[in-house]
Amino acid sequence: MLASGLLLIRLVVGLLLVGHGAQKLFGWFGGYGPKGTGGWMESIGIKPGVFMAVSAGLMELLGGALFALGLLTPLAALLITVTMLGAIFKVHGPNGIWATANGYEYPLVLIAVAIGIALTGAGSYSIDALLR
Repeated sequence: MLASGLLLIRLVVGLLLVGHGAQKLFGWFGGYGPKGTGGWMESIGIKPGVFMAVSAGLMELLGGALFALGLLTPLAALLITVTMLGAIFKVHGPNGIWATANGYEYPLVLIAVAIGIALTGAGSYSIDALLR
């Protein structure tokens, strides 16, 4: 049961982050791609915008994919945490905690899940477990 629960958490969180990365990198799933996301980032003081959009997109895509697979889980958690800390400090922090006010609730939950899974291990239904 534990392995199934960890797999469910990893798949949902990891694949959602892959989607967020794809929004920034490719404009998929209603995203704006590197130029659109980069323009928005520049408008809030994150420069150079396109570079930062691609960097954030790659960390979300790679971190999410690794997390979903349970491969190099501590690295995946680090990528997720760094990206979400950036989102908290540069975007959501001034709005308070609650997501209803565009606050940092969601990125904080993602950090907690990523670090929690990294500390407990990805579970027996993971590539990390196969490589042991």
